[in-house]
Amino acid sequence: MVDSFDEECDYLFKAVLTGDSAVGKSNLLSRFARDEFQLDSKPTIGVEFAYRNVKVGEKLIKAQIWDTAGQERFRAITSSYYRGALGALLVYDITRRATFENVKKWLRELRDFGNPDMVVVLVGNKSDLSSSREVDLAEGKSFAEAEDLCFMETSALENLNVEEAFLEMITKIHEITSQKSLEAKSNEVTSSLQGPKQIIQIDEVTATKKSSCCST
Repeated sequence: MVDSFDEECDYLFKAVLTGDSAVGKSNLLSRFARDEFQLDSKPTIGVEFAYRNVKVGEKLIKAQIWDTAGQERFRAITSSYYRGALGALLVYDITRRATFENVKKWLRELRDFGNPDMVVVLVGNKSDLSSSREVDLAEGKSFAEAEDLCFMETSALENLNVEEAFLEMITKIHEITSQKSLEAKSNEVTSSLQGPKQIIQIDEVTATKKSSCCST
């Protein structure tokens, strides 16, 4: 892990964590950013922020992750943080079906307020509590496939698939960003080739004058 905030990065990616309250968003973020977990984690008030530097290929990426509150009274505040976000982890609790049913609402908000190319990873958290499961793995997969989302089940407590979920999002953002950069460069080249044509005038006498290869 590269964790120097001051280290010069090639890219800065903003992403958000969203979903119902108490699904484990804050612990997912603290596990990813600081490898910490708090059993007595309190609900997020408004928005909290963390970062981590990640190496993707030869590029160093600074991931800014905004942890948004799940409570209804903060919706007006948190939705504004979707703007400019290139990625999102949409989290539900596998032991509470209501949090999974509300995923549609959160996804609609992401698409209404977020970047059109936003990478969304659907995350079923608390997989360590499988004995209390109310949402099957197949249900999460099916919804993600129908909505063209990435999908993963995680456990912030056991640190299971937490790194993988964030890196999946960051890597896909990098792929999209790189592709856009290539397309922009390609368009610049095409534009320059199709620009105003320069007319070069050639001296007609010089161009048609015959030279003699032998002297008399």
